[in-house]
Amino acid sequence: MKKIFILLLILSVPLFVVNTQAADELSGFAPSGGEFSKVGAAGGQFLKIPIGARANAMAGSYGAVANDLSSIFWNPAGLAEMNSMSAEFSYNQWFASFSHNFGAIAMPIGDGYTAAISVTSLSSGDIKVTTIDRPDGTGSNYQINDIAIGASFSGFLTDQFSFGVTVKYVQNAFSSVSASGFAFDIGTKYDTGLEGIKLAFSMHNLSTQQEYQGTDLRTSKKLYESLDMAPLDANYIAYPFNLPITFRAGISSEIINQGEHKLLAAADFVTLTDVPEQFSVGAEYVWNDFLSFRAGYVFGQNQLGLGGGIGLKYFGGAFGGSLDYSINPTVNLGLVNRITVGLNFGS
Repeated sequence: MKKIFILLLILSVPLFVVNTQAADELSGFAPSGGEFSKVGAAGGQFLKIPIGARANAMAGSYGAVANDLSSIFWNPAGLAEMNSMSAEFSYNQWFASFSHNFGAIAMPIGDGYTAAISVTSLSSGDIKVTTIDRPDGTGSNYQINDIAIGASFSGFLTDQFSFGVTVKYVQNAFSSVSASGFAFDIGTKYDTGLEGIKLAFSMHNLSTQQEYQGTDLRTSKKLYESLDMAPLDANYIAYPFNLPITFRAGISSEIINQGEHKLLAAADFVTLTDVPEQFSVGAEYVWNDFLSFRAGYVFGQNQLGLGGGIGLKYFGGAFGGSLDYSINPTVNLGLVNRITVGLNFGS
C-alpha cells in the first residue's frame, strides 16, 4: 500500500506543475506571458541534448535513477554505483541530419570510488555556404562541430550518500570560428532506505563566459569608399555568451521488487537559465534482470513529450553487456531514435 501511495504521489506532481504554470501565464509572469523570456540567453546548446537510450525512454526522469555511464550527463553521483570497469557508447540521429554521439569509460579506483572519462560530440556534416548574391551556394561548404571532453570522479561519503563531479573542456565550432572553455558539473544522490526511495540533486555547466574567435571574424574595409586609400584590417565583434546552466532534482522508488519482476518509478524537475522549467515522469519494468520496458513523459517541452523504449541485459562470468533503444516523437521534427551499447568487465 505504501508503494502504491508513493507512485501516486510521484505521478501527481505534474498536475501541480501544470496548474502553477497556467496560473503564472494568467498573471503574466510566465515566459509565455510576454514580459520576460529566457529563450536564447545561452550558447553551447548541444550540452542540453540528453544522453542514453534508457534515460530518454523514461523521458529524462533519470537524476535519481542514474547508475551507469550516462550518469555523467544526468547526475555524476550515479557513477559511484559502478564497481567494475565499464564502457558505453550512444548514438543519436538528431534533427536535420545532425549526429550526436557519446562515449565513456569508467574504472573503480578504490573502495566506493569511481573515475571516468567521456567525449560528447555534435556534428552537422557539410552545409552549403550561401550569400545574398548566391542563395543556392557558393560552391564551398562548412561544418558545425561541437565537442565536450570530460573527466569525472564519484564516490560514497556514507553508505547512503554519494557525490560526483565532472570537469569538462567545451568547444563550440562552426566554419573557421570557435569558442572554448572549461565547465563543471556536480551532483549528489541519497538513498533514504525507505521503500527504495532515492533523492538526487545536480547542477550542470557551471563556467565562465565564452567568446567566438577565428579568421571568419576578420575582414578588410575602406574607411571611406569615396577616398582612394588602402582598406584597413578590421575584426567583427563577437559578444561573450554563457553556457546553459541546469539545475536538476529527482526522486525514484522501487514500486515492485519481487523475484523476476521489478518496477521503478521516477520523476525529475529541471530548471534552466535559457528555457522554461520542465518536469518529467517515467517508469521502467524489468523482467528477470534481462528484458526491460520503459516509458515516460516530459512536461514543459514544446517539441518532446512522450518517450519509450526497450532494453536487453546480459551478465555472465567476468563479462556483461547491455543494449538499449529509445524513441521520442516530436511535434514538428519527426522521431528521435537512440541506441546505447554498454560493456561491463568484471562482476
